[in-house]
Amino acid sequence: MSDERKQVVIIGGGITGLTAAYYLQTSDMNTEVTLVEKSDHLGGKIKTEKRDGFTIERGPDSFLERKTTAKQLVEDLGMADQLVRNSTGRSYILSQDRLHAIPKGGVMGVPTEIKPFAVSTLFTWKGKLAALQDLTKGKTEVDGDISVGHFFRRRLGDEVVDRLIHPLISGIYAGDIDQLSLNATFPHFLKMEQKHRSLIRGLQKSTPKKQTSGKKQGMFLTLKGGLETLVDGLEQALTDSKLLTSTDVTHIEKRGDRYHVHINGQDDVLEADYVIATTPHHVTKKIFSQYDFMHELSVTKNTSVANVAMAFDQDAIKNLPDGTGFVVSRKENYRITACTWTHKKWPHTTPDGSVLMRAYVGKPDDEEVLELSDDEISKLVMDDLKKIMTIDQEPKFKLVTRWFDAMPQYTVGHLQRLDQLEQKLSEHLPNVFLAGNAYRGVGLPDCMNQAIAAVNKIVESNS
Repeated sequence: MSDERKQVVIIGGGITGLTAAYYLQTSDMNTEVTLVEKSDHLGGKIKTEKRDGFTIERGPDSFLERKTTAKQLVEDLGMADQLVRNSTGRSYILSQDRLHAIPKGGVMGVPTEIKPFAVSTLFTWKGKLAALQDLTKGKTEVDGDISVGHFFRRRLGDEVVDRLIHPLISGIYAGDIDQLSLNATFPHFLKMEQKHRSLIRGLQKSTPKKQTSGKKQGMFLTLKGGLETLVDGLEQALTDSKLLTSTDVTHIEKRGDRYHVHINGQDDVLEADYVIATTPHHVTKKIFSQYDFMHELSVTKNTSVANVAMAFDQDAIKNLPDGTGFVVSRKENYRITACTWTHKKWPHTTPDGSVLMRAYVGKPDDEEVLELSDDEISKLVMDDLKKIMTIDQEPKFKLVTRWFDAMPQYTVGHLQRLDQLEQKLSEHLPNVFLAGNAYRGVGLPDCMNQAIAAVNKIVESNS
């Protein structure tokens, strides 16, 4: 390991940038780390609000335990005693103006148990028979990348895709699955189908057997005080790093083997041996605007979404179903796309005798909804919810959060374009690394993995 002190500048103070700074600081490498964040707070889309005894997430509310990086980071920070697991319960699809329980024994909407699928009220018999043709259809002929929609429609038919798979996947990627890259999102489904000549059979053979006794364990984790306590823990741990908030990186230029990072205009400069850019790609390409190859990754603009958190007294809602929430089939005449009954999924967030719900709006053909006022968005959410449940009181409070250009779209060919971008980056801008939800995964653990990969490359180059 080189004893020479290296300067590392991290652009962006969301979870990706904070994770990179933390693991650089705890590595054996002799570094001086400077993290630069444009806004006045750290954490990016992670924002937790406390109000009247409620804990409300305005951005992501949890992370998958099976993607172990996030849980490991919490443990590394000495915060494992604050972890909370979600409560489980039925989830629903809103279709044909009623809530249908999602059939048991499915993986991302793909049936692995035939009986629950066959008796489901969500599909017509024609739709069910079309999906079961997967068992005899043979593998998909693939030359390069294809869309998620093309793949699932061929395997299972339009009805199952439109009523179940599309809303489930859009809950993760907030986009159009008929443009979404299969290779960048669900490559394991294609591998199973190619191996077994049937997606259903492949999942039946690879899915772990259900536990036969005891209550089903939740797959998601958060922290008792909300995800922002993870951001606070990282900030407190970064004692040897410089954290610059309300600081804008305007552009970066290469000077020999080093980089000049211009901040707050042209005069202020940070010098760096390494740069980790964790900003959204449309921001990153402006920072490196003199390099044409930076513009070639994104072929579709990021989507914008919003959510509305609403708190009620328990007796305000007369027929709330037993479950944790629902997503909306995409061909339905609703503005909301999903709703979580937060008080059931995360009981610790809500005082006794109260209800906390979070509804989501904004989809590729309805992003103008974000331009409405808070009251207008709240009204359309309430109007939609009243179509499926009886709500006879106004909420105790409501909280509207907008996320503009928040969700990158991994369109067909995304990984190929990303590989080409990273190749040109290594040729023209060595020691500059890209990480974050624009590239190789949108969830919190995915972003952390990318941060750690960048840190490992920096450390290895100095060993």
